[in-house]
Amino acid sequence: MFKLNDFIGIDPSIRFGKPCVIGTRITVQDILEWLASGMSFDDIIADFPELDMEKIRAALAYAAHREARTKVLAA
Repeated sequence: MFKLNDFIGIDPSIRFGKPCVIGTRITVQDILEWLASGMSFDDIIADFPELDMEKIRAALAYAAHREARTKVLAA
């Protein structure tokens, strides 16, 4: 399995510090929104050739990891 740090990075000077695919200004949120809107992996790669299947999967894995760490605090 790949290391998320090889593909996803956070830099306060890029896209307000949102997690991005390293070497791009494409955020994890962008990729999630494209997939949610019905774009396929192939559609995304065709529109953004700097991405590939491994980078898209890394974005999904990053989002899943963040979601798994989310905790709800009772009032």
